[in-house]
Amino acid sequence: MKGKGIVKGLGVTLKTLGTPKVTYPYPDVPIEMPDRFRGIQYFEPDLCIVCNQCARICPTDCITLTGKPNPDPEKKGKVIDTFDINFEICILCDLCTEVCPTEAIVMTNNFELAAYSRDELFKDRDWLYANNLNIRKDNNNIGAPQRGGGK
Repeated sequence: MKGKGIVKGLGVTLKTLGTPKVTYPYPDVPIEMPDRFRGIQYFEPDLCIVCNQCARICPTDCITLTGKPNPDPEKKGKVIDTFDINFEICILCDLCTEVCPTEAIVMTNNFELAAYSRDELFKDRDWLYANNLNIRKDNNNIGAPQRGGGK
């Protein structure tokens, strides 16, 4: 029989014509992301001890940071001077947040990084500090047992 495929396709079309639509009003209503979603980082400069572990573990070398001596002579260590992430090459792998001993850098559920120029994807510490919406509640222990090891 000729036209069997057209009848089949038309049947599928007519069957799904009356079903409710499954679309999201995305720009107007934000999408809820799951807890383990790896989004754009949030950086807390006051917690950073300039240990450089985040920059060393980064597989794409997109994190650069510098520190300066603490202005308070009674305190040891360094304070953060610059902290930059190049989101043009960042793969949002979450390794930088896992190695941070003070949780100065944590992941958020934000994912919107659209830009007209590649230069706009280079973010500094002030921009990362202002990215304080939708911060993940538990950054380093997602899925890990709360106390002790395996049974």
